[in-house]
Amino acid sequence: MTYAYYPGCSLHSTASEYDASVKVVFKKLNLELFEVPDWICCGTTPAHATSKVLSAALPIKNLSLVEKGNFSEVAVPCAACFQSLKTAVYEIEHDKVLEEQVKKVIDYSYGGKVRVRHPLDILINDVGLEKINSLVRKSLNGLKVVCYYGCLVTRPPKVMAFDNCEYPESMDEILKACGANVLDWSYKTDCCGASFALARTESVLRLTNLILQNAKDVGAEAISVACPLCHANLDTRQNDIFEKYNARYDLPVFYFSQLLGLAFGSGVKELGLKKHLVSPLEILKNKKLII
Repeated sequence: MTYAYYPGCSLHSTASEYDASVKVVFKKLNLELFEVPDWICCGTTPAHATSKVLSAALPIKNLSLVEKGNFSEVAVPCAACFQSLKTAVYEIEHDKVLEEQVKKVIDYSYGGKVRVRHPLDILINDVGLEKINSLVRKSLNGLKVVCYYGCLVTRPPKVMAFDNCEYPESMDEILKACGANVLDWSYKTDCCGASFALARTESVLRLTNLILQNAKDVGAEAISVACPLCHANLDTRQNDIFEKYNARYDLPVFYFSQLLGLAFGSGVKELGLKKHLVSPLEILKNKKLII
């Protein structure tokens, strides 16, 4: 099966390991990803804060490119991009004035035929756990992991229409199928502070400290995420948190696709596992997932 693929800005820069690992996993599953040609930024928070028309026009422009390519579905790994595209579709469906404004801006009448999908959705609903389990070459060997969805992948539920908005389980089930010991915890969908990392660093340190603390309290050896901003805040802020709160966590933060790739037999380099600030290599060696 073939899906259009919208990586967004982060996956072509700071989250290139997410991009690489998603592509590795999909290839292992014989799923083809066709990157949308000439895609543009989804607008994310700045567009939303600047103009309602702009925040709808940028995602719809990208979806128009998918539609012109005759694709019915587009895979969007970045949680912020996923939410931006889904929200834009919802907004123009419920606001005809906005729809006309967007049409004028992008000079195209979007037909609304493209289904926006997160890879977690594709994996759990199109591929299925049985197929995923059948491709496991290296069990995750009881790696104690908590799944952190953040606040964008499933919310607002009327827009995202994917998984349970308060207690999602798709990532949990996928990693369990790969042999991970997925732990229950209280911070699955709490906000990490996202882009406030630049404007309100203190708030982000407070929020990420709470998330990391709960993960450690339940016995996690690692955190699995599905969002570049979540990964950045949880991975890069651990030294700052130690300096501010005297709390040392040393918790590696993986993209779910990296863990899936490991289970499917892929290596450190192709999954970008040396890009992390909190190195995951020691725990992976202990679990005999890498040599």
